[in-house]
Amino acid sequence: MIAIIDYGMGNLHSVNKAVERLGYETVVTADPAAILAADGAILPGVGAFGDAMDNLRETGLESVVKQYAASGKPLLGICLGMQLLFDESAEYGQHEGLGLLPGRVVRFQGDYKVPHMGWNKLEVQQSSPLFVGLEEGHVYFVHSYHVQPALASDLLATVDYHQQVTAIVGRGNLFGMQFHPEKSGDLGMQLLAGFLKLAGSAHS
Repeated sequence: MIAIIDYGMGNLHSVNKAVERLGYETVVTADPAAILAADGAILPGVGAFGDAMDNLRETGLESVVKQYAASGKPLLGICLGMQLLFDESAEYGQHEGLGLLPGRVVRFQGDYKVPHMGWNKLEVQQSSPLFVGLEEGHVYFVHSYHVQPALASDLLATVDYHQQVTAIVGRGNLFGMQFHPEKSGDLGMQLLAGFLKLAGSAHS
């Protein structure tokens, strides 16, 4: 079973449908017991970092996500969900994140279009179980803030948008994708499938 964590700020339907299309049983839930019992968990997110953290705290899910991460079972953050895995964000003030990975979230700065929106080619920086059998291709982004990981060892893939931009992070059982895999065609679905395989969850 794959838990899609519902804290009121995610495109839950599209992520849920993508996981189901890959043949996995899913549950969209805010129930701590259901989340902690899952074989894998996905933390989606759309909106502002501070609001998302407020929601996680108010629903009691901040501690649940941290407990899940500590369990060793695979956890995937998508878009804002990836950013929440890090220490802090400068979006509309300074906000403390989940602190599961070291680094911070900053706004794009420069004389170019923000938000970063559209298709960019992934550039793999180091090997990961997510990439087995994959060829590099394009994935779909919509974001105005990007992650600066503190450790290069956590950076799995980047894209070029006037600078090197963090696209995929990973350490142990923790993963994050800044883009939307469910909206990124075959490559996005293959990357999502790579994560789900790590969960070892029985197909439906």
